[in-house]
Order: sequence, then C-alpha cells, then structure tokens
Amino acid sequence: MASPATGSPIDPATARTALLAVRTEVAKAVVGQDSAVTGLVIALLSGGHVLLEGVPGVAKTLLVRSLAAALALDSKRVQFTPDLMPGDVTGSAVFDSRTAEFSFREGPVFTNLLLADEINRTPPKTQASLLEAMEERQVTVDGRPRPLPEVFLVAATQNPVEFEGTYPLPEAQLDRFLLKLVLPVPGRDEEIGILERHASGFDPRDLDAAGIRPVAGRAELAAARAAARQVTVSRDVLGYIADLARATRVSPSLALGVSPRGATALLSTARSWAWLAGRGYVTPDDVQALAKPTLRHRVRLRAEAEMEGGTADGVLDAVLGAVPVPR
Repeated sequence: MASPATGSPIDPATARTALLAVRTEVAKAVVGQDSAVTGLVIALLSGGHVLLEGVPGVAKTLLVRSLAAALALDSKRVQFTPDLMPGDVTGSAVFDSRTAEFSFREGPVFTNLLLADEINRTPPKTQASLLEAMEERQVTVDGRPRPLPEVFLVAATQNPVEFEGTYPLPEAQLDRFLLKLVLPVPGRDEEIGILERHASGFDPRDLDAAGIRPVAGRAELAAARAAARQVTVSRDVLGYIADLARATRVSPSLALGVSPRGATALLSTARSWAWLAGRGYVTPDDVQALAKPTLRHRVRLRAEAEMEGGTADGVLDAVLGAVPVPR
C-alpha cells in the first residue's frame, strides 16, 4: 500500500507506529478509556463492528468522533429513537419534480465510522436495517445493491441501566458485532483530570481546539490490515480457541454458547492484537486478552444463573480457568 504523499509503500512497522499513535491523539479528548480505544483499533484492523456499553456521560460519542479525527475518516451519528425508520438509516428514493424521476438519497450509513447511538431504543425493523450493511457492506434499496465504503465500522451504543422503552438486540444481530466494549465510570484521579480539562476551557464539540490531529489514514489502515492477516496461528492455538468455544456450549450457567462465528471472531481479534504488539504469531495470552470483549455478547445466561447474580464475564472467566492452555 502506497503513501498518498510520497507514493512509496507503507511498511507494516510504519503502519503499526501510526495506529499506536492514534491512542495518544484520542487521549487528548477522552480520559481513562484506553482499552476502548484499543478495542476500536482492533475492530478496524479486523474489519468488524463494535457495541459500546456504558452509562450516559462516559464519552462514548466523543470517543468515536475523536477516533475518526485521528484517522482522518468520515463519521456520522444517528440517534436511534422509537420512530426512526429504516430509510432514515440506509437512505431512500426521492422524487425529483424537475426530472420527474426518482433518485437515491444516501443515508448516514454511507460513511466510514457510523455512531449508532442508543441502538436498543429503536424497533427491531430499524435495527435489522443495519444487518445487511454490517454483514454485506452494502444496502439494497429498490432492489439495487449499493456498496458502502471500504473502511466501514458501526459503533453502536447502548445504555445498560435504562430498560423502559428499549428493544433488546436479538442474538442474530449481537453476533454481527465483533466486540462488546464496556466503558466504565472513570476513577477519582481520572475524573479530576476531566474536570481540570473542562475548567481550562475544553470543549468536546471542538476537537481541533483539543489538538487532535490525523496521525494515520486509509493507506496506513490498509497496510495494517494486510499485515495483520499474515500473522500466523499454530494448530495448538487454533485448538485452544475451539476448546474455549466448545466449553461455553456445555457450561451449566449458559443457555446459549459461542457459535463457530464467535470462534472465528476470536481468532481475528487475537491476530490483530498480536500484530499491534509487534509479533507475527498468536499466543494463548492474546486469545485470553480478547476472549471477554469478543465473546461476552455471544453467550446468554440461564435464568437461574442470572438470579444468582451470575454474569457473562464471570462465566467466561470460569471457562478460561478450566480449559487447558497449550504450552
């Protein structure tokens, strides 16, 4: 992949340095969410989508906007509401009175980073309008498929504490998200840092004033994706991933275990993590590091396990502790 400025190929080491620098840029606006930034970069490397869960006010929207600015990518935001229609997301045919013909008006899905805010507040029909876009990288309107940009990521947010007026995402759509990232409330020192920034005039709507600059772009991202696909995975590690997935299917705490799609997702995210770490091979530690973000939304607890206070992360911790690790 060639650099647009020089025309020379971008080597993997340069691409890695650029993507690692993205975290520093985003940190100029977002405090205390380094793991979420890394997760979004891994999703971009793997070509997947991200579900962001956190209470209001933990910078989910600012995080996506800052990432887009640091990568020089286009971004759009859709506020999902109960009356949002599928065409409001994908676009629709509109009648042009001057030509007496219908023309297609693109919806906000035609972008690089789509922030689907509070996706669980819209009915299933509108949620489903994202399925084709997320899986096929295209939308079909009036029988005609329309391709989306090569770099396309949906970052959907949901609020874990408000359930009135929400429509829980079905398993089929949850499985389309590569990662589920949980954004915690910042610690005391981090919250003081946030207050200091605002006290000194920080405006979350003005990222230029925050000093965020593009440090990577489409060329670096393409080179990084190609390099990550070359990361090798031994048969022992492949067996470890399969054993983890199979262990969730027989767990007495789970009504639904990890599907083969989930196992391949874990392979992809572990590869990207290994590449970011500067290695050309995947270790069991890489698999363990990405297991919970990649699998937590692909399992469903039994009712009795929920009543006893069980969580998906807790069950996955038990699975990770029980499955033998290859040496």
